[in-house]
Amino acid sequence: MPLISEEPQIPESAQGPRVTPATGRTAPTPRPVPGPRSAATPRPGGRPVPGPARPAPPAQRAQPAPAPAAPARPQPTENRSGPQVQVIPAPAAGALDAAEEAVDLLLESGRAPGDILVLTTGEQHPWAVHELSFGEAAYWAQQDAGDDVFFADASAVDRAKPRPVVVVAANGDAGDTVARALPVARDRAAALLIVCGDPQTINSALGAGV
Repeated sequence: MPLISEEPQIPESAQGPRVTPATGRTAPTPRPVPGPRSAATPRPGGRPVPGPARPAPPAQRAQPAPAPAAPARPQPTENRSGPQVQVIPAPAAGALDAAEEAVDLLLESGRAPGDILVLTTGEQHPWAVHELSFGEAAYWAQQDAGDDVFFADASAVDRAKPRPVVVVAANGDAGDTVARALPVARDRAAALLIVCGDPQTINSALGAGV
């Protein structure tokens, strides 16, 4: 009787549990363990971690705004040489007429009437005599108004206010009156002093600067 070789049977209990993979599923691939991230490595799905700020190059650094320069102040102009002086030779009797002609020329050249002061060393100008008849207050108020030529006696030159042009009529015979009035008249003239009268008397009163 032939012998039938039999393969040794391993009991199922000795083989361990049988694992049957599910239909359509694959065994998962094990993921590598991530190592430590450096600061330069971007986070997944995010922006790079900002590192320490780098200083901007010198050309791009904010420079402080320069302080604004102080505006130049206008320097006050001083008339160190004094006003221009013109002498119109005339006798004492004709000095007032010469002064009136000088005023007419000034007005024709464009000078405003309020720029002119006329002083007389002798007899007063008829306009001054007429205005003083209404009282000194009204008379001097016209000087303050400054809208017309003002005539005054040289003895009251201290009350006369400065004007661009002063015209002096040396129509008196007393040389001492002229000597006292002309230096003050020159101080009252901002730009031009015109003196009508005897040149020798005028030059002596004003000095060698004339």
